[in-house]
Order: sequence, then structure tokens, then C-alpha cells
Amino acid sequence: MNIDRLTIEPPELRKLLLCGSTDAVMLYLYLRVGNSQQSAAGELRMSQSQVNCAAALLRQLGLTADTKPVIHPGERPSYTEDDVLKAMDSDSDFRSLYGEVQRLLGKVLNTEELKILLGFTRYLGLSADVISVLVCYCKERNRQRGSSRNPSLRTIEKEAYAWAEQGIDTLEEAAAFIQHRNLRNSRLQKLMDTIQIRGRNLTPGEERYAQSWLDMGFDMDAIAMAYERTCLNTGGLSWAYMNKILTRWHEAGLHTADAVRTGDRKPTTPNGAAGELGEREIAAIRRLMQEG
Repeated sequence: MNIDRLTIEPPELRKLLLCGSTDAVMLYLYLRVGNSQQSAAGELRMSQSQVNCAAALLRQLGLTADTKPVIHPGERPSYTEDDVLKAMDSDSDFRSLYGEVQRLLGKVLNTEELKILLGFTRYLGLSADVISVLVCYCKERNRQRGSSRNPSLRTIEKEAYAWAEQGIDTLEEAAAFIQHRNLRNSRLQKLMDTIQIRGRNLTPGEERYAQSWLDMGFDMDAIAMAYERTCLNTGGLSWAYMNKILTRWHEAGLHTADAVRTGDRKPTTPNGAAGELGEREIAAIRRLMQEG
């Protein structure tokens, strides 16, 4: 493939620009012009670990054709107390893992919790290092949500299977996932500040709206403009109304404040700006907000 004719579709380009990893961008371009990942470390002057992490991030973003075998939901095995006792007696690695997880969670694990831990190693095939990273990730997520309590093994188990379903089973995959999730959370927090939501977390529905706007590639100034227009037209934050504005801008290819100022010049109609809600629709939204 000739690099002079390399074409990157807008959705892929947005993912690259927002992924927060120079290594991932370099590897993506390197692979797109016909090179193999095996030669990337030497030619891109990256360590093998950097290449592995970058490749993991590209896979998780859906930017490579690479697929890994994943665990399918509903296939969980059932371990017995005898299985746990045998593992504790004969498997020094499992005993070490048991001690490390107890230390991280600040508690003694009971038999049921040890069965869960055994599933992480025997069924999911996770190494002790990956499990430690998983536990630390779940602890930090609890802290970010405002809880001072450590997560339960059941909560960690749900996340472990979520990782397995995405093919996250190595340190590189885990590092790429956490890097991407931290960047995502940071951008969500900036968006919340922009639309003046403070002192609480987003509801699942609100988060879906917010994340979709970020995935569309809007900068914060454009989101601020949509928020201001929403408040002026509806008297407050209406997620559905703001989503209509941003979706129209996205379809028109307007993702920055400057682009909106120069490109959003459509003629108005008696009911309001073209592509936006009219007076009757705004009134209906206001009634719904008052009833809620």
C-alpha cells in the first residue's frame, strides 16, 4: 500500500485522535501501509512492551482486524470446597495469589470467595499479575464513585468476566484497557463540568448521551455551545434536546466551536432554527420536565 494514498475514514480518525496514545497512532499507521506487527518494535524504535500495549489498545478500539478468543457469558464452572483445598495444598502460585488478594482487600477470604478466585485462574486463565491489576482497578473505581469500601469478590468477578469477554487476559491488554478507561473518565468529567453537573455521578442514561457526544468527536467548546443553546431554548438542561443539536452538528461534520460558528448558518423557520425543536416541542419538553 502506498502511504501517499492512505485514506482514514472519519470514525477511525476520531478514535485515533481521542485514544490518548502516540504509540497506538504510530502502530496503526505502520500497519495500515502493509507492515507487520513483528517488525514494528525495531522500525518504530519502540520496546516490545510498547508495541504490545499499542496493539492491545487498537484491538479494543476496533481499529485492527485482530480478534482474540473470548469467554462467552453463561459458561461459568462450579468449583467445590474440595477443589479449593487441593489448590491450597498443591498450588503455591494460588496460595500466593490468595495472600495478595487478601492484602489488597484487607480481609480474610472465605470458601465461597476462594472458589471465585479459583475460577479466575483455572477457567479464565488469568495470571496472578493480571488478577492483582484487576483488583486494584476495581478498588480505584469504587473510590472514584465515592465509596470508601473495597469491592466484594462478586463485584470483581463481574469485572473479570467482562474483561474475559473482551479478550483482556494479559498485562498489556489490562494496561491498554485501564489507560483508555481513565482517559474516557477524564473526558466525561470535563464534559460534566462544562454542562455544570457537580456533586453527583451521571445516571446510566445520561452517561450514554455524554459518551456518544465524546465518541462523535466534539470538543468541549462545541459542547458548551450546545448546552448554552439548550438552556436558552428549554430553560435548563434537556438531554434529548441537546442530543438533537449535537447529532445535527455531527451529521453536518461540525465538531468544533469554530466549525459550528461558520457552518451552522441554516435559515430559520417560523418554529425556530432549522433542525432544532419548534416552540410547541419546547413547550412539551418543559411540561415533561415539570411533571418529572
